[in-house]
Amino acid sequence: MGVAGYTLRGRQMMIEPTPEFHAGFSEPTAAAAPWADVERILGSAEIFWLSTVRPDSRPHVTPLPAVWDGGALHICTGNQEQKAANLRRNPHCALSAGTDKLHDGTDVVVEGHVERITDHARLVELAALWKARHDWNYRVLDDTFDDGAGHIGLVFAVRPVKVLAFGKKPHSQTRYRFNNS
Repeated sequence: MGVAGYTLRGRQMMIEPTPEFHAGFSEPTAAAAPWADVERILGSAEIFWLSTVRPDSRPHVTPLPAVWDGGALHICTGNQEQKAANLRRNPHCALSAGTDKLHDGTDVVVEGHVERITDHARLVELAALWKARHDWNYRVLDDTFDDGAGHIGLVFAVRPVKVLAFGKKPHSQTRYRFNNS
């Protein structure tokens, strides 16, 4: 099932999606992960793994902090970095977060597409969130972040198309679909 988003002051807000529990990949005692639990993981994770595709179709995976806000994960990368080049060419990507434990916690994978954030007011909001959540000090330029050490960062919002939650105690799989067209 898809959900439609609506715009509020330039931010994409989302209505809670309906979970699709996959019993075939879950233990008999498992249940669908509540969306509130998945959002809590997205909002509290310190590191995500970003997966993009290089021009020759090889994968590129790298860790980076992200900020969940307004129904999207926000990432920052230098204009000359491989992930920026990959996202310019192909806006589809995946971000994942979770634990390294086999029988504890929940892993979450967000599949979506990026859009560059250039609105100055929105960048100011996001810089404040990066400071509050990751203690990173970004100064907002016209349409980028500046880290104060000479690194200019492009900011992207990754809007979910599909989110997967993999519970580990008991093992479960829940899928959420989004309508972001």
